[in-house]
Amino acid sequence: MVRLIYIHDPMCSWCYAFTQSWTKLQETLSVNIPIISVVGGLASDTTEPMPLHTQKMVQQAWQKIEQTVPKVSFNWDFWTRNTPYRSTYLACRAVLAAKKQRQTSEVEMIRAIQTAYYQKAKNPSLSETLQECAREIGLDEVQFAKDLASAEIDSELHEEIQFARSLDVSSYPSLRLQHNDSLHVIALDYRDHRTMLQQINSIVQEL
Repeated sequence: MVRLIYIHDPMCSWCYAFTQSWTKLQETLSVNIPIISVVGGLASDTTEPMPLHTQKMVQQAWQKIEQTVPKVSFNWDFWTRNTPYRSTYLACRAVLAAKKQRQTSEVEMIRAIQTAYYQKAKNPSLSETLQECAREIGLDEVQFAKDLASAEIDSELHEEIQFARSLDVSSYPSLRLQHNDSLHVIALDYRDHRTMLQQINSIVQEL
């Protein structure tokens, strides 16, 4: 069994920066290599405002992305319009809740969250923002709200977090190519998907 595992967080700025390259990789990857998407849970639930030093760290990541990844930009109004929280678990649950309603809505919800956060300067750490995202992608809002707050979705999130840790993942996004019990780290390329494709194909051929 060979499969490609993508570990991400919908509120991770580097995951947002990886979107273009990741999309192209999926389009060119062999149909014989299934893709598994896992939410890693970057930051646990909290109602405490993000500390200033953490805000600075995130802002520095935004700056570096804009300088190094073509066609990726951020709406910096986020920092003046919102009280930021270092909390991404709720957004991760939103992805799982969307997927529960409709399989294709997983990707749609990720994109909706990233658009709300990085382009519209809205706060995805808040349930009302996530409800807006659910409405935009055509989900049943009542069912979404119920699932978002459910023990079932919370349990599923923690299972995915534990799975991500078992893959020895410490940063997002990450890619792992799994063949039976062997695991291969795929080096990320934010500018050209072909380097990742070549690495994957080379490993598969050896296997």
